[in-house]
Amino acid sequence: MKYTARRGEGVRRSRFLDQMWMKMRKYLERYRSGLDPEIINIRMENKRRILQLLSGSEDDWKNYKWHFKNVFKGEEGLRQIIKLKVKLSEEEVDAISKAVENQIPWGITPYYLHLFQFNGKTMEDLQVRKQVIPSRFYVSKMIEHLDEKETYFDFMGEHDTTPCNLITRRYVTIAIIKPYDSCPQICVYCQRNWMVKEPFDKAASHSIREIDEALNWFPEHEAIREILITGGDPFVLNNKMIEYLLGRIAEIDHIESVRWGTRTLVTVPMRIDGELAEILGEYNIIGKRTISVVTHIESAYEITPEMVEAVKMLKKQGINIYNQQVYTLYTSRRFQTVHLRILLRKIGIDPYYTFYAKGKREHEEYLVPIARILQERKEEARLLPGLFRTDEPVFNVPKLGKTHLRAWQDRELIGITEKGERVYIFHPWEKGICRTEGYVYRDISIGEYLDKLKKLGENMEDYRTIWHYF
Repeated sequence: MKYTARRGEGVRRSRFLDQMWMKMRKYLERYRSGLDPEIINIRMENKRRILQLLSGSEDDWKNYKWHFKNVFKGEEGLRQIIKLKVKLSEEEVDAISKAVENQIPWGITPYYLHLFQFNGKTMEDLQVRKQVIPSRFYVSKMIEHLDEKETYFDFMGEHDTTPCNLITRRYVTIAIIKPYDSCPQICVYCQRNWMVKEPFDKAASHSIREIDEALNWFPEHEAIREILITGGDPFVLNNKMIEYLLGRIAEIDHIESVRWGTRTLVTVPMRIDGELAEILGEYNIIGKRTISVVTHIESAYEITPEMVEAVKMLKKQGINIYNQQVYTLYTSRRFQTVHLRILLRKIGIDPYYTFYAKGKREHEEYLVPIARILQERKEEARLLPGLFRTDEPVFNVPKLGKTHLRAWQDRELIGITEKGERVYIFHPWEKGICRTEGYVYRDISIGEYLDKLKKLGENMEDYRTIWHYF
């Protein structure tokens, strides 16, 4: 009898949770992915138009070298996009033109352009469009500090954590090597906008001598257990060079993990071909050394059949793939990131970080308040199974590194400005190990952020609890 009475409580609880799911599902149904048949059909037509403009074939489309060769960049790239009748606003044209005029890197791959909705911006389209088309504000800030960009925009102070050319070391057991200084296309939120060159600029390449000198640094530092190969995008390098890098690293006994930081899964998924996957797999030796890939997928709208095929090739070689979502205005709507996490898991990618977009002021239009990330974690991500929400919200403390935003002891609210901007002091990861200086950060105003969401068509009632998060 006792258990029968308790069973009623269990039934009521289950019904309540079903009701929560129904509310959650209504939000999730707002978002489509690049795997939806309707979206695939739209993009097939976009691809046809791009191939026609560039005199390309279906075989060309499958060849990453063709995409590399035909990146839309410079004045000619803008003219081509306009010729394709991709609807651009006056601000977008003006911002791109000013970027080109002032040699601010800008570029879009043919593949990524075909993810756009050519006939005009919708909220879905903004998820991809805002990744690569800079705003006037961003361009004006870059121009304002053009002569000092290598120091002014180096938010993370990489100049101060570079013990050797091409190497960055901020943590005890991991260091970064940057063998290439550009990407197939340029992301507006790039942390290294102070160093990246225009796509495939000759100045982005480093000589084999420079790369060897950087690799020679690692054997002298036994504390380093993992190497992150990033840049720029290292998968721009040819397979021969990638195999050379892995071969050199494999000679260093204390390196147990190699991580490749690349966005080619999103910008040119054809780059992950069978040959590259096999090269990576050859050095992925269980019990000795792991090879993994870390990427930036911002929304489910960027996930396509081509990306799925690339993931399959890597997974067949035992390569783990992780995602760092850069959390911006255009990827921060209610349950938008939940929708992304679900699809990432379904295609075989592990959510790794929900990444606060650095607080770099040239990116101000894309930033969200810290409170929104905390709200997302508590009220949205928490409703998913644990393995779906393995990512952690993090903030990069300048010159010191990543701090988990859920750890209250790592930051304090110390004030609020007249504009409603919360002011925090961040305590970096070394806090409990050695003496460190805190970092004071002025956050984005919650009120201004909500106004932007309202202009994008969001219901403010959906975000009413944001004020409770600090």
